[in-house]
Amino acid sequence: MLKGIHPAISPELLKTLAEMGHGDEIILADAHFPGQSYNPRILRADGIGIPTLLNGILPLFELDSYAAPLVMMEATEGDQLDPSVEENYLSVIHAHVPDAGTPLRIDRFAFYERARSAFAIVMSGTTAKYGNLILKKGVTPVPSP
Repeated sequence: MLKGIHPAISPELLKTLAEMGHGDEIILADAHFPGQSYNPRILRADGIGIPTLLNGILPLFELDSYAAPLVMMEATEGDQLDPSVEENYLSVIHAHVPDAGTPLRIDRFAFYERARSAFAIVMSGTTAKYGNLILKKGVTPVPSP
């Protein structure tokens, strides 16, 4: 066991986060997302909600400052978003990254295309409709001597 690593962060997820480079994307997918259909690198976090995963990931992971670091799926025509889903995510995100903006919303099929090129997909236990979130990794700042 390591000190300072959130218990929701599995060894496989920790390794994946460390292997990612700046500009790589990881999808925190809801339990209904067809991850296996879009990407061969699937990590399981069954029973763990995306807000809990965010609490574990964000202390370890710099968000991209040059491109939209947060991306979510927009509702399909005739459907509606539950605003509490984004609010719940942002409350955790802003606790770790106060200047993070709101997620960019993209079409469902554009989101699926991003899933194909994502570094990995984490299948969570979140069951919220349109609960998928892309995180784009940024450059980790080097501490001053």
